[in-house]
Amino acid sequence: MLTLLSFGTNILTILIVLIVLAVLLVGWIIGVYNKMVRGKNLVEESWNQIDVELNRRYDLIPNLVNTIKGATAHEKETLESVIGLRNQAAALAGSNASPAQRAQVEEQLTSQLQNLVNVTVEKYPELRANENFLKLQSELSEIESRIANSRKYYNANVGSFNTLIESFPNSLIAGGRFKKAQYFQIQDPGIRQNPVVDFSPSAAPATAPVVETAAGVLETPALGETLSGEVALETPAIPTQVADPFPDTPAPAGDYAQPDFSQSSKVKDK
Repeated sequence: MLTLLSFGTNILTILIVLIVLAVLLVGWIIGVYNKMVRGKNLVEESWNQIDVELNRRYDLIPNLVNTIKGATAHEKETLESVIGLRNQAAALAGSNASPAQRAQVEEQLTSQLQNLVNVTVEKYPELRANENFLKLQSELSEIESRIANSRKYYNANVGSFNTLIESFPNSLIAGGRFKKAQYFQIQDPGIRQNPVVDFSPSAAPATAPVVETAAGVLETPALGETLSGEVALETPAIPTQVADPFPDTPAPAGDYAQPDFSQSSKVKDK
C-alpha cells in the first residue's frame, strides 16, 4: 500500500515538474516572439522616418533647381541630371522598393545635389546674395542632417533585429515568419580622398558641404555642425586664414607670470 502511494506521489511530482517546465518554455517562446515583433515594428518605424525626410528633399529639389537655373547659364547638364535622379528616386519610393534598391539612386542623387550646390556657388558668387537660394540651401542642409541621423538610427535597429532573429535558439522561433532587414547604406569613394588644405589669405571661403567620415560622424566643417552618417559627399572647405591671427604680440617668455595655483579649493574630493 505504501509502495503504491509512494509511486503515485513520484508520478504526481514528475507531472508537476513537466507542467512547470512546459509553462516556462511556452512563456519564453511567447516572450521571444513578441520581442521579434517589436524589433520588426521598430525597424519599419525608423525606416518611415527616413522616407519622410527623403520625400521632403524630393519636394525641395525642384525649387532649388529653378532658383539656380535662373541665376546661371551653363549648368543645364548638371540640373537635368539632378532632376532625372530626383524623379527616379521618387518613383522608387512610390513603388515600395527595398532600402537597398533605393540606396543606389539616393547615393547618386546626394552626390549630384551636393556637387550642384557647391560648384554653382563657386562659379557664381552672386548666389550668396540670393535670399531664396540661401533659404533653400539652409533647408537642404537641415534635411540632409535629419536623413543622416535617421539612417544611423535605422541601421542600428536593423543590426539589433537581425542579430535577434539569427541567434540560436531564437532562429528556431523566427523560422520563415521574420526575414532579415536590409541596411540603408550610402557609399562614396570620395571619402578616401585627402582634403586640400589652403591657408592662404586670398582663399575665398566656400560654402561648406556636408561630410561624413569613416567613423560614422557627419560634419559641416565651416558651420561646426555635427551630424550622423557614413558618406563623404565632398572634400570639406577650409575657412580662410585671417591675415593676422595674433593681433596683439604675445609677451616674451621672460615676462610671463606663472599663475598662482596655491589657493585651496573648498570642494572636497569624494
